[in-house]
Amino acid sequence: MRTEVLQQIDAEARQELVPEVNAVTRDAALQEREAGAVRHDLEARVGQVWDTEQLRAEFDVVGFGAPFVTAVRKSDNKRGNLTFTHSPRFYHSFYTGE
Repeated sequence: MRTEVLQQIDAEARQELVPEVNAVTRDAALQEREAGAVRHDLEARVGQVWDTEQLRAEFDVVGFGAPFVTAVRKSDNKRGNLTFTHSPRFYHSFYTGE
């Protein structure tokens, strides 16, 4: 029962965040800009941002549930979640729960 409740909460949280997380890619003007400009805008909003290659260098991804990935940071073996945008694909907001 508890697992079902947690899964429902996770599903609801993901559903609520999808529009916010992907807002940067839905705006027609931003879609036409270079990925670097989109990244710059995203960094201004959320801080550090990783592209897929950078993510693979710093994290081991162990789970996926859009718009989140669960990953283990290689430098300190901390497990957490990152949020991502779909297109262009950028990861951000690493959160360990601490």
